[in-house]
Amino acid sequence: MLKELDHLPEGFLDARPSDLEALLGGPTLIHLPGRRPEPLFVSVLLHGNEPAGLEAVQALLRDPPTGGLHRSLSLFVGNVAAARHGLRRLDGQPDYNRVWPGGEGDDSPEHRLMAAVTERMRELRPFASVDVHNNTGLNPHYACINRLDTPFLQLATLFGRTVVYFVRPRGVQSMAFAELCPAVTLECSKAGDARGVEHAREYITACLQLSEIPAHPVAQHDLDLFHTVAVVKVPETVSFAFSRGDADLCFDPDIDHMNFRELPAGTALGNVRPGGGIGVEARSETGEEVTATYFGIHQDRLILRRPVMPSMLTLDERVVRQDCLCYLMERMSLAADSAT
Repeated sequence: MLKELDHLPEGFLDARPSDLEALLGGPTLIHLPGRRPEPLFVSVLLHGNEPAGLEAVQALLRDPPTGGLHRSLSLFVGNVAAARHGLRRLDGQPDYNRVWPGGEGDDSPEHRLMAAVTERMRELRPFASVDVHNNTGLNPHYACINRLDTPFLQLATLFGRTVVYFVRPRGVQSMAFAELCPAVTLECSKAGDARGVEHAREYITACLQLSEIPAHPVAQHDLDLFHTVAVVKVPETVSFAFSRGDADLCFDPDIDHMNFRELPAGTALGNVRPGGGIGVEARSETGEEVTATYFGIHQDRLILRRPVMPSMLTLDERVVRQDCLCYLMERMSLAADSAT
């Protein structure tokens, strides 16, 4: 069942992520009134080890505007069970950002919960949706969108000029809420990055103050737009490490420094066991296997076969197993997209 509150529980503003399961009892949707009734929806802690959204909202609400919020706020606090242990998700749990309407499957308690959140917010006619995340590798702050419509681009560039457009994986919060309102996902660098928290706080504050989202198109020179073309995973049958050792695939120990760098064809990502195969699997946004399009082997080194820009490369082995090694992106232009 969806738990809803019309107030902040006592102690919420000073609670650590690990405190929230005891404080809230589970995932909770909190509605706070503002002068404009159409709420800004903000989701935090869909991954329990990504606290930037929670900390940003806490900072904002500890020092609210004089006279109260300019716009109502609906805050969804997600995987508090995983947050208690500082994990993305618990073993046996689905990923809380893969179980929203529009994804695969719909029969788990988590699927039903996110469907209930979505339907409740449909009733409230949200102004916009903001899903706040950290990531585990070296990445800049950037916004992600699932539609290239002007309101989505305007909302994204309010965070910064780096914008990533993707349509896979499905079942993510922003894609579900794109049916209701302009929606973005914010990536605020690593957990513990104070600047990431402050950037998210500033952004949410700005969204709450907007009376409307600008209707004029975003100029191409005002953003760096990238399209996610593939997700890269390490199959369960392949052992891997981020240092030299007896593994099928030994990645460069500084591989996360390659994030958001436009890498040329021939760039090596690590060593493979002789005769063991490529060791990674890449799938396009339509689910087609495209491993051979992007990866090859040269002198027992895993190399790129074409220029791409990776994102989300991480040295966290658990995250690689639970989610992916990285996403591959290519630069795109608004003009080219509008022509299609």
